[in-house]
Amino acid sequence: VQLQASGGGLVQAGGSLRLSCAASGGDLDYYAVGWFRQAPGKEREAVSCISDNDGSTYYADSAKGRSTISRDNAKNMVYLQMNNLKPEDTAVYYCATDRVRVAGTLCRLKTIDFWGQGTQVTVSS
Repeated sequence: VQLQASGGGLVQAGGSLRLSCAASGGDLDYYAVGWFRQAPGKEREAVSCISDNDGSTYYADSAKGRSTISRDNAKNMVYLQMNNLKPEDTAVYYCATDRVRVAGTLCRLKTIDFWGQGTQVTVSS
């Protein structure tokens, strides 16, 4: 499966962005999908994941209350709505999936097989 992330950009602190992840070459219906980010000089970290078809979600503490992950299996799309963005949210954001069905499991995996190319999010103060 190929993933393509989009929707990043430059936004002022307090602003919002909606990231999109489009899948091709396979159905995401039976897999959890997640958003991860990597800031300069830092390790990649999980932001949020969503389970295959029951809608259950996982959020990192940094994303709780400010982000909402959702998916549209009919369109093979996953979204991340981010509100009240902060400068520390600046990073390259990636969508990813693997052969797991539960959000928390995906977000905690040490290695993940399928990654999108990333989209830059820059939050200015």
